[in-house]
Amino acid sequence: MKLEQGHGLPRRHFVKLAGAAGIALASPRVFGAGFGFAKKHNDDAMLDDLSERCFRYFEAAIDPETGICMDLIHGNPADSAKKMDDSRGSTGVTGFALTAMCIGADRKWILREKAKDLVRRTLRSYTNGKVFAQNGWFYHFNDVHTGARWKEVEISTSDCIWLLAGALTCRQFFHEDHEIVELATLLYSRYDFLWMTNGDGKLLSHGWKPEGHLALRYDKYCQLAAMYLLGIGAPFHPLPPDAWYAWERNPNTYASYNYLGTSLLWTYQYPFAWFDFRGRRESRGTKVDWFANCQTATRAHREWCYTDLAKDFPGYTKDIWGITSSSSTTGYKAWGGPPKHSKIDGSVVPCAAGGSLMLTPDICVPAMHAMKDKYGDKAWGKYGLADAFNPGTGWVSTDTLGLDVGMTLLSAENLRSESVWNWFMANPEPQKAMKLAGIDKA
Repeated sequence: MKLEQGHGLPRRHFVKLAGAAGIALASPRVFGAGFGFAKKHNDDAMLDDLSERCFRYFEAAIDPETGICMDLIHGNPADSAKKMDDSRGSTGVTGFALTAMCIGADRKWILREKAKDLVRRTLRSYTNGKVFAQNGWFYHFNDVHTGARWKEVEISTSDCIWLLAGALTCRQFFHEDHEIVELATLLYSRYDFLWMTNGDGKLLSHGWKPEGHLALRYDKYCQLAAMYLLGIGAPFHPLPPDAWYAWERNPNTYASYNYLGTSLLWTYQYPFAWFDFRGRRESRGTKVDWFANCQTATRAHREWCYTDLAKDFPGYTKDIWGITSSSSTTGYKAWGGPPKHSKIDGSVVPCAAGGSLMLTPDICVPAMHAMKDKYGDKAWGKYGLADAFNPGTGWVSTDTLGLDVGMTLLSAENLRSESVWNWFMANPEPQKAMKLAGIDKA
């Protein structure tokens, strides 16, 4: 089936913490090990090609002076002229970009010295005042060239966590670079997690504007795992350990699947790309195995696509499936399920399966093959698979979103080498946080 091109969316101060640097771990090549996944002869080649293409997004999107990464890249020049958002940088995407520099240097897609230079520039921007900070937190979007707040956006708790996770990953991978180690340590030391609870002491606010904190709190399952753990492990102004158990474990059931969370698929991916929950479970309460929970959520989502959604949109199959926040014909959509979020139009979002490669490779690797094989003439490009495409209408997004290619890249790397998990978890703070929260080896 031929697809037609369409349109997509929408102080300097040094604090040194003892023992913060740790030792970087070597990257094993253990594709599939421990996943119960028997790879086929062409799986590694496909994932290597896909991953390098995803990496090239960050190479292109990072401002060479500030190190801030663009939120998205328009494939259609007319969209750039119309929307005038090419200079919109994203704090969250920049966190993925920092992690991408580690992967790229490790796989020799970029010279290590060049990657280190970009990482230094990024960390300088977020610690020397170029990017505005309030109690250690940053605005969701900023100008990639100046670091200034983008329009009237909020300080985003969620996006600041991906930035911190990426910085800590770099602190381990580039451990020989004293400036990177010091700046990443300084960055973490400034996050005031208690301030972000806005008086609650445990539950984090969604963010802050000059008028005050946002009213919504992270009080039930979503992308919050890394927020609370990095808060509990923080060197200053940490959250109390029982903050981990302060939010609601809201149950979900679909078909024969029972798991926690009624959120979008990406929330079962992002925190777990850095924090390694494999073989661990909570020691209190219902003793949740969060890695298994994410696996179940992915399997439930796939079945929901090829059974329920396929009744209206036959383009969803056992191998062509997945929908999560992405571009669409009418702008950015926070869609997915089960249960259904937003109005779904039959679009397929490749990063839904791509982001779960590290969770369920037996269903996600075939999905990536199938999307490339069946729709690759239009949906496979410079930065890998399209952000979204619609098998029924022929629409293909011409935008590339940094969060989406970033999650695909990190997930593929964890499947292929476990590297992101190894680098990030070599930091003392994540280990301390999981211990304090009672997330123990099973």
